[in-house]
Amino acid sequence: MVPDADGALADLLRVRPDCARQWQRSRKLRDDPRIVPFGRILRETSLDELPQIWNVIRGEMSLVGPRPVTRIELRYYEESVQDYLATRPGLTGLWQITGRQNACFAQRVQLDTEYCQSVSFIGDLTILARTAPVLLWPTGR
Repeated sequence: MVPDADGALADLLRVRPDCARQWQRSRKLRDDPRIVPFGRILRETSLDELPQIWNVIRGEMSLVGPRPVTRIELRYYEESVQDYLATRPGLTGLWQITGRQNACFAQRVQLDTEYCQSVSFIGDLTILARTAPVLLWPTGR
């Protein structure tokens, strides 16, 4: 990311209403100007996720679970926030395998809540199996 990425984001959202709407909907930007060119390659190939394997080894994350969110984003979980907080975050989950590119943040919250309320070994195996094809077709935005 570029230096002062939070400031760059705030400036962009202030001057570009289209970006502000996109950010409001999905908490992502399709062409995020905060990401440097090499970072864009890492993100599109999902190689930016590799360091999180260390977090799995340390027991801070799981292979499958809801993706980590910021404190600000926790407010979107409303009454399901306790379910989210009680579940270890994961490298992959329902959101990653069901169209992370096209889903709005509300859909992500819904998928995370669904996962947290129905965790199962077979479900995790299914998510892991469905993650592989997602990784083979780089998207990463």
